[in-house]
Amino acid sequence: MSFGPNIVVYSGLLIGLIFGAVGLLSGFCLLSSLRGWWGEGDGRLVRTYALAISVAVLASQLLVLGHYVDLDKSIYLQASFSAPLMFFGGLLFGYGMVLSNGCASRALVLLGRGNLRSFVVIVTLGIAAQMTLKGLIAPARLAALQATQSAPDVVSLPALLATLGLDATTARALALLVVSGGLALFAFSHPAFRKSGGQIAAGVVIGLLVAGGWFATGFLGADDFNPAPLTSITYVAPIAESVQYVMLSTGLTLNFGIALVGGVLAGSFITALLTNRFKWEGYTSPTHMIRSISGAILMGAGGAMALGCTVGQGLTGVSTHEQVMLGVIIDPIGCDQRAFHDVGARGAGVAERIGAGAGAGMFGDVADARHQRQPCRHRENPDAEEPQPCAAEPEHNEQDCVGDQKAQHFIRAAGEEAFVRIRVA
Repeated sequence: MSFGPNIVVYSGLLIGLIFGAVGLLSGFCLLSSLRGWWGEGDGRLVRTYALAISVAVLASQLLVLGHYVDLDKSIYLQASFSAPLMFFGGLLFGYGMVLSNGCASRALVLLGRGNLRSFVVIVTLGIAAQMTLKGLIAPARLAALQATQSAPDVVSLPALLATLGLDATTARALALLVVSGGLALFAFSHPAFRKSGGQIAAGVVIGLLVAGGWFATGFLGADDFNPAPLTSITYVAPIAESVQYVMLSTGLTLNFGIALVGGVLAGSFITALLTNRFKWEGYTSPTHMIRSISGAILMGAGGAMALGCTVGQGLTGVSTHEQVMLGVIIDPIGCDQRAFHDVGARGAGVAERIGAGAGAGMFGDVADARHQRQPCRHRENPDAEEPQPCAAEPEHNEQDCVGDQKAQHFIRAAGEEAFVRIRVA
């Protein structure tokens, strides 16, 4: 059954609108969720991400079992690939995400809210990705791909289980139970998350959007003569295509990815206006701008090598049951968070734990509760990006840094005094 190419474009636009709205309201972002989990002890956002993966896997595999789509035709399950190139690309993307303070999808959401820093990130990321895919860096990427690619017999979890003697349907159902069930169990094992209705809703909706992308391109876009490429929510290549389309629209055609990017921007912008979250923001330091641009370059090049971003690989790719190790993207963030936690521990003691069900608002409960623990400068702008330590974040003014240093000196002195008293006793 074919519905024509326009239905695929409209579907991408609709999915993007919903993603932009939910992403803005819920603060959906892997980097922020890991910062909250490892740096502050708040694991609700990371469980939203886990629930989104669980729902995406469940819904996508049900589409496969119902013979609506054939995920074996996606780029994530191609017969040959280069694991070293994907590993290296994941490292670049992870470090770039830390430098830019957010991934590609988060930058799109923040740009719709008026964050001009994200505009620089999006444009730079798109140019870097296009250079890696088709431009100056493409020959080097292709040479590395040809030199390191392999064609393993098994490229998905169901195929791996089938080697144990299970039939295809049983193997897929078992893989579905292990991956989707395990992630759902992890998400709902946290009492505070179970009381965060908005975060639960965000995880379910975003997971369903991934399956919706597969359905739109794999079923609605199935044309015997001109089929739409099978894809779903991912942002690195679509951002590169969008930047090119803005410049050369007369020679190009709209596709699912370009419509998705435009939808995210529009959804975030409309939601920001309706909820009074829209606010122009920009750079206040050349150092910060350089760091942000450097991170965007790494994300663009790395995402092109790794075949996706934290959403493209972390959600969409995993929904196909591909054998991808997300640690390659997460590890650099872990290094950043250990440093963040160490500085925070020296300056403010043990991180405050959030009580079960704390917070306000349906989607903003986690973000609002977290912002209450930030310095006063951040409380004035609850939607601002999470502040970093003074030594690493140039936006802090001199007065803020002096205040932080005084607090650290006071706590350090108090600790030394307590230690002396203990030794005397």
